[in-house]
Amino acid sequence: MKALIVKRPWVDYVLDGKKTWEVRGSNTTIRGEIELIQSSSGLVVGKCEIIGCKELSLSDYQNNKDKHCIPYTSTLPYKRTYAWIITKAERYSQPKKYKHPKGAITWVDL
Repeated sequence: MKALIVKRPWVDYVLDGKKTWEVRGSNTTIRGEIELIQSSSGLVVGKCEIIGCKELSLSDYQNNKDKHCIPYTSTLPYKRTYAWIITKAERYSQPKKYKHPKGAITWVDL
């Protein structure tokens, strides 16, 4: 199972169902259920499904704050900006500990 590392407060927004786009500077071909790791916590805190990925224009980014929850900005956060489209987020009632591999920044294989 793949697990995505997400900083707070963004991981909480995902797990609360408020954030359905995870904005990143790279494309992903990963689809299906993944787990979510709260960055710097050593914990797997929930799961969701990645159902798609799309490159964002500045207009897409600015007009969809309700999907990504990032405060308004006049520029894209990355040279090429992508929305990883997520659904079915679920917070675990008991987070699970995991061993963080050296150098892992975005993904962890659990």
